[in-house]
Amino acid sequence: MSSLSEIQRPIAGNIRHYEDFIASILRSDNAFVSSICDYILSRRGKQLRPLLVLLSAALHGEIDNRTYTGAAVVEMIHTASLIHDDVVDEAFVRRGAPSVNALWHSRTAVLIGDYIFARTYHTSLQEGAWDLLTEVTRAIHEVSEGELIQTEQSETLSITRPIYLDIIYKKTGSLIGACGAVGALSVHADAQAVDRMRAFGDNLGIAFQIKDDILDFSPMEETGKPSGGDLRERKITLPLLYVLENSSAGKRDELLDKLSQVREHPGYVDELQREVSEGGGLEHARECMLSYRDKAVALLADYPSSPLKDSLLGFADFVLERNK
Repeated sequence: MSSLSEIQRPIAGNIRHYEDFIASILRSDNAFVSSICDYILSRRGKQLRPLLVLLSAALHGEIDNRTYTGAAVVEMIHTASLIHDDVVDEAFVRRGAPSVNALWHSRTAVLIGDYIFARTYHTSLQEGAWDLLTEVTRAIHEVSEGELIQTEQSETLSITRPIYLDIIYKKTGSLIGACGAVGALSVHADAQAVDRMRAFGDNLGIAFQIKDDILDFSPMEETGKPSGGDLRERKITLPLLYVLENSSAGKRDELLDKLSQVREHPGYVDELQREVSEGGGLEHARECMLSYRDKAVALLADYPSSPLKDSLLGFADFVLERNK
């Protein structure tokens, strides 16, 4: 598997330029606002989404200010949504460090999320990047809708495979698809290339979310997050869904009954995890994850061999080989 530094190598200079660009977007003359933004910029993780924007752009043309704008819009809108998610979920840790709401309280976290939204929108409009903003905002409304559908399903426990796939496409696939499309759009690639890179991201994003669903069954020592978080929130993800699909009516009712009571009986989480493991749910989920990865990779087949194509192929493997 390619390392992140190997994947970044063909555009290493562009990444450094992007870092300066995004820091300039969040610069504030106010020391308090600036201190929060500096903290957020220091805790951004691997930045896979803007990396995909830059790679997609470089594959189709010369990276320029439009590309940096598109990458910043994707990353910062995603970052702002995570800040707001932490407030809603009352989560006090993000990527192993205190969340914004843990350090500055919920009201400040909501306001800084709004500030980031506004700054990135303002920057994209100043650049006249209407097409890039349109692509990203389409994905953001999909993300919001996916979260709402999943919230409803956690109450009714009536999820089916088509509903599950719709949720994970909207929650994760749509924004990663937008990254691929935005990169190609930013260098004025033709409509066919834009559609191809959007589909590349859509499929890879679905695989990415299935990987997350698998990791939720892993020990905290491996992932850094408590195991069984989805089950505690009564979310039915693919590993459990597969077991439910292949159980008798009586067994299915028993499993759903335990899931419905996990808040009152936390021990049911361990029992459900065991049922998933013994019922082949994790193996099935891995197979599905790889099938979507293969669909994404197939979309690059017609591109000639190049270091950039190799980076995109390495990117597809990298996002699925992570352990957290």
